[in-house]
Amino acid sequence: MSAPLAGYTVVDLSSGIAGAYATKILADGGADVVKVEDPQGDPLRTWSASGSRGGALFAFLAGGKRSVVLEAQDMDLLERLIASADAVVWSPESAVAQSVSPQDLHRRYPHLIVTAITAFGLDGPWSGRPATEFTLQAWSGGAIGIGRGTQDRAPVTIGGQVGDWLTGAYAAAMTLAFRARALRDGHGEFIDLSKLEAQVLGLTYYPVTYFEMLGRPWRTERRPTVPGVAQAADGLVALGCGTAQQWWDLCAMSGHDEWIDETTELTITEQANLHAEELYEWIRRQPADDLRDLAAAFRIPNSPVGNGENVTTMDHFVARDAFVRNPADGFVQPAHPYRFTGAALRAPAPAPGLGEHSREVREAALSPRPAPTTAPTRDRLPFSGLRVLDMTTFWAGPSCTHALGMLGADIVHLESTSRPDGTRLIAGIPATVEQWWERSPIFSALNTNKKSVTVDFQTEAGRDVLRRLIAASDVVVENFTPRVIDQLGLDFDAVRALREDIVMVRMPGFGLQGPWRDNPAFAYIIEDASGLSWLTGYPDRPPFEPYSVGDPNAGVHALNAVLLALEHRRTTGQAVLVEAAMVDAALNIAAEQVIEYSAYGALLQRDGNRGPTAAPQNLYRSAESDEFGRDDSWVAIAVQTDAQWEALRAALGSPDWSADPALSCAEGRRAAHDVVDDHLAAWCRTRTGDVIVENLWGAGVPVAKVMQPHRQTELPQLRHRRFFEHVGHPVNPVAPYSTLPVTLANGPAAFHREPAPLLGEHNHVVLTGLGLSDEEIAVLVDDGVIGTEPGKSGRRKAAR
Repeated sequence: MSAPLAGYTVVDLSSGIAGAYATKILADGGADVVKVEDPQGDPLRTWSASGSRGGALFAFLAGGKRSVVLEAQDMDLLERLIASADAVVWSPESAVAQSVSPQDLHRRYPHLIVTAITAFGLDGPWSGRPATEFTLQAWSGGAIGIGRGTQDRAPVTIGGQVGDWLTGAYAAAMTLAFRARALRDGHGEFIDLSKLEAQVLGLTYYPVTYFEMLGRPWRTERRPTVPGVAQAADGLVALGCGTAQQWWDLCAMSGHDEWIDETTELTITEQANLHAEELYEWIRRQPADDLRDLAAAFRIPNSPVGNGENVTTMDHFVARDAFVRNPADGFVQPAHPYRFTGAALRAPAPAPGLGEHSREVREAALSPRPAPTTAPTRDRLPFSGLRVLDMTTFWAGPSCTHALGMLGADIVHLESTSRPDGTRLIAGIPATVEQWWERSPIFSALNTNKKSVTVDFQTEAGRDVLRRLIAASDVVVENFTPRVIDQLGLDFDAVRALREDIVMVRMPGFGLQGPWRDNPAFAYIIEDASGLSWLTGYPDRPPFEPYSVGDPNAGVHALNAVLLALEHRRTTGQAVLVEAAMVDAALNIAAEQVIEYSAYGALLQRDGNRGPTAAPQNLYRSAESDEFGRDDSWVAIAVQTDAQWEALRAALGSPDWSADPALSCAEGRRAAHDVVDDHLAAWCRTRTGDVIVENLWGAGVPVAKVMQPHRQTELPQLRHRRFFEHVGHPVNPVAPYSTLPVTLANGPAAFHREPAPLLGEHNHVVLTGLGLSDEEIAVLVDDGVIGTEPGKSGRRKAAR
C-alpha cells in the first residue's frame, strides 16, 4: 500500500526545525522531499542541544528525504527542480533560499504551492526583523501564558523550542490544505506563514477574545497549577484538576473533604492554591506509583513525569511501540504522531548524506508541471462541500475541526443538553446571567463556522440520529476516552458500515491501546507524560506545566492526519481510521530530548529562561510598572550569533565589561552567562521596555517585550496582517478572533464567516436535511433528546 502523497514532489528550501518538521510530515505522508543545500550543508546536520557532536536530530527530521547540493553555477538546476515540483517550503535561514524570492516563485510557477516560513511574515512593519523562538514566545504572550510560573520570580518560557515545532506542523497542514484546492483547479497558492502567529495559537488560550468579551484577563498573576508536577516520596508525579468534580475528588482522596465548597466564586486554581502547602505535604508522604493508582481510581488525571531518559521505558509507551530505532544510526526516536488503519504512512528511513542525490537529480528528466489552463475557481476555500461531524469537546478536537471550518468545511458540532461542550462552562459566568452558557469566549473563539446539534445519544432515539449524522458525513472526529465509543458500539467497523468511505478520526489522550488508554487526559497531563513539562521552569524546583501546548498541538497534528487520510480516500475510495492520540503528537515535538539521551547519553535539563540556541538568553526586568501596578515588566533578549553580540555591545555603548575577548564566541558567553546577565539586568532596569526594544532591535539584536497575552492586538505586525477578525454574535458583543497563522495570495477574504453557534441552534435545519419530519423533530424535543438549554436530557425523562 502506497502512502497518500506518493508522486507528490516537494522542494525543501528551508533550514531550522520548523521547515524540517513540516517537510518531515510531508515525507512521512509519502511525498518525495528534495532538500536543496549549499556545499556546507544545513546547520542542523551538526546541531546538538547538549553540545555533543551533532547530527541525530537532523537524522530524525530528514529521514526519507533526498539531498541535492547546489553549487554557485547550478541555478538552472534549481529552476528545473522547482518547475517540476508540486510545492516548495522556504525559509530565510537556508543559504540556498536566499537566492530566490518565494513571491517570485509563486508568480512564475502558478501551479506551485509555496509555503514561506518566517518569524513575522514577509510583509508588515516587523518583516525581516531579527527574532528567535524565545523572543517570539515573549511577543506572543506565551512567555506568561495563562499563569505559568510564580509571581516572586521572572516568568518562564516553555522549553524545547516548542514554537518552532508547532510552526512546522502548521506549515505542513496549510501546504496540504491548499493542495486540496490545487487538485480542484490546478492553481497553487502563496502561503506566508508567521511563526509569531503560530505561537499565539499554540501557546495562549484565546486571551484577546476572552478579554474583549468579558472585560477582564483570564489570569492577572502567575500561579502554578496545583498539584501539577509535585514531589512524591520517591520521585516526581503529575496530578491535575481540569474540572470542579476532579478538584472535589482530589480533596476527598487526600482526606480533606472540608476543602470542598460548591458555593465559592473562586476558580479551581484559586481554591487549590489556598491549600497548596498542605496538599504538597500530603503528596510528599506518598509513593508515586501508589499515588497514581489512587488517582486513577478517583478518575483524576495523572501520569509519571517524562524526560529524555525515562519516557521510552514507561509501560504505556512500551506497550504501544511509541518509540522506534532510527534505521541508520540506531538511536531512539518517536514513532509517527498518528496512526492509520486502511492507509499507510512511510516507514522510518535514513536521512540522506550531504549531496547524496545530486547526480541522480541532475541526470533526471525533470519535466515542468503544466501551468493551469483555466481561471481559478471563485471559491477559494479548499474544503467547500466537505461534511464533518465534530464529536469533540474542550480544545484539542475543536481546534482541528475549527481549522477545517475556517477553510470551508461544513462542520456539525455535536453536543448534548446534558453535556454541552466543556468550553461553554469554563468562563466563570454566573448561572443567574441570561443564557450564561452562550457567553464563553473560549467556545466562541474555537467554534466559528460550525453548526450546533444537540443529541442525547445515550437514548435509542439519539443513537438513531447519530447514525444518520455519520452516514451523511465525510469525516467524523471524536475525542472521548475510548470506552465511550466502545459503549456506543461505534467502532471503525460500525461507522464504516454506515458510510463505506468514511474518514474516522479518534483523538483519545493516550491512544486506543495500552495500560493508560482509559485514563482521563487534559493538556497538562499530556505535557507531563511526554516530557514537554520537563524543560520548563527552574532547575531548583519541579517543572512548571506549559498548560497550553498539549491541546492545540494535538489539534494541528490531527488536522495533518485528516488531510492525509482524505488524500488516500480521494485516490482509492477507501475508508480510513485515524488514531491521533494527543500524547503521540506531544512525543513528537518533544523528540529532541529522547534523541539527545539515546544518541549521546545527554539528559537535557530545564534552566529557567536560558537555552541552547542563544547566549546570552534571558528575561530582564524593565523600569515601568505593569498594567496591574506591579514591578513586573520584562524584556526578552537572545543573542544567537557573534555578529549579534557585537551589535548588542555597540547598542550598550561598548562598556568595558563587554570587551572581554572570551565573550566574542558563544562558548565564552555561555560560560560567563551569570556575569553577562548581571550587567544586562542592570542596564535594562533603568529603561522602559519600549526604549530597550527600540535601542536593541534597531541594532539587529533579537529582543521583545514580554506581553500580557490579552494585549496581542497591540502588536502592529498582527494588526497589519489582519490576524484578528472582528466577529459579531447574537448574544455576545463584537470581539476580535484569531484566525490562522497565514496570509494568502488567493485565499478567502475572511476566515470567520459565521459566529459560533448557540446550543442546538441548528437542530431543525440539520435534522430536516437528514430526512426527519417536523413531527419527528418535535417528538425528539419533547422527549429531551434534543434541545437548546443545558441540563435537560432524554434519559431524565425516561427515568420519570
